Amino acid sequence: MRVDIISKEYPPNVYGGAGVHVTELAKALRVRGDIDVQVRAFGVPVEETGTTGYPDLVELTGANAALQTLGVDLTIAQDCGGADLVHSHTWYANMGGHIASLLHGIPHVISAHSLEPLRPWKAEQLGGGYRVSSWVEKTAYEAAAAVIAVSAGMRQDILRCYPSIAPEDVRVVHNGIDSTMWQADHSDAGKDICRKHGVDPDARSVIFVGRQTRQKGLPYMLRAARELPGDVQLVLCAGAPDTPEIGREIAGLIAELKTTRSGVVYIPEMLPREEVIALESNATVFACPSIYEPLGIVNLEAMACEVAVLATRTGGIPEVVVDGETGWLIDIEQVQDGTGIPLDEAAWVADLAAAMNEAVSDPERARRFGLAGRARAVERFSWSSIGDQTLEVYRSIL
Repeated sequence: MRVDIISKEYPPNVYGGAGVHVTELAKALRVRGDIDVQVRAFGVPVEETGTTGYPDLVELTGANAALQTLGVDLTIAQDCGGADLVHSHTWYANMGGHIASLLHGIPHVISAHSLEPLRPWKAEQLGGGYRVSSWVEKTAYEAAAAVIAVSAGMRQDILRCYPSIAPEDVRVVHNGIDSTMWQADHSDAGKDICRKHGVDPDARSVIFVGRQTRQKGLPYMLRAARELPGDVQLVLCAGAPDTPEIGREIAGLIAELKTTRSGVVYIPEMLPREEVIALESNATVFACPSIYEPLGIVNLEAMACEVAVLATRTGGIPEVVVDGETGWLIDIEQVQDGTGIPLDEAAWVADLAAAMNEAVSDPERARRFGLAGRARAVERFSWSSIGDQTLEVYRSIL
C-alpha cells in the first residue's frame, strides 16, 4: 500500500499541533515496514527518503496567501499518481488531496485538526482568503472517503459544521505523544536552561506555550495573571503572532503586567524542544486557556514532562486532562457564533484567575497531578497505537 500524506507543516517547518501529528504519524507508519509512505510537504522539508518539498509558485508571488496555497496544492496533486490513498492535513493541504482523488481515482482521507467555520478570526489574517479557505475545506470534507477527528469533541464539531457528511464516515483517532522524547528534566543542566531565560526553577511558576492567536486565549490569561501572588512567575513561550493586531494586543498586555509585578518572562522565539522541556518540567503549572482546541498536543507534551495542566473545558481538552487527577478544567460558557469567545469575558477572566491561584497554592498537589499526567500520556496516547488506528481507517475504505 502506498499512502501519500500532504501537509503544510513538516520538519523543520513545524509550528503547531498538526505538524507534530504528521511528523509522528509518518514515523509510526514507516516503521511498520509494510507501507510506502510518501510525504508531500509545503516549502523545503528535511531531506529524507520518501519526503518531497513543494515551494510556492513564483508566478503567484505577491498573491493572496490562499491563492499561493492552492498553487502548491495543484503541484502536489499531480505527483500523487500511483498512490493507493491520499491523506491530507489542514485546509492548506485539503485541496491537494481532493484534486489528487479526482485526478487519480483514489480515496481521500482528511485529518481534522481545526475547522474554518470555528476560526472566524482568521479573516484578520487572510482577508478574502478566509472565504477561499472555508470553501476549500467544505468542498474537500464533503467529498472525502473518510474524515479523522482528533477528538470526540472535534467529531461533533465536524458533523455540526458539515451536516451532509455521513456520521459513519467520521472516525476518532486522537493525537499522540512520543513519551521517550518528551520527559521531565529536573537536572542541573535543565535548571540552568531555565536560569538562562530568566526563570528561577526553584520558585513557583505558571507557564504558557503556544502561538499568539485568538484561539489560544492568551489575552485572557494575561488579564487573569494580575491576580497571581507576587512571588509566582509567569513564563510565556509565545511564538510569532498570527496577525499584527493580536501581536500588538498581547505585547501591550505584557508591558502593562510588567509595570505591576516582577517575574514576567516573555520568550517570543521558537525554542528548541529540550529548552521547552526544561521550562515545563520546572514549572508548577502549565496553563492552556484556549477558547478553541480540538485536542491540544501541547497539553500532552506538558503532561509527559510531569507538569500539572490547567485548561479550559472546551473542545477535546477534557479527553486529555482529567479534572482533579492530572490538573484542573475550567468551565466556560461560549458564544455559539463560531468565535468561541466567553459569554461573559470578565467572569471568565475571574474564573481563570481563581483557578491559577488554586493551582499554584499547593505545589506538592501539583506535583502529584503531574506524575499522574505523565502516566496517562504514556498509557493512552502512544503514536504506535495511533498509527495502527489510522491504518485501520485506510483499510476500511480501500
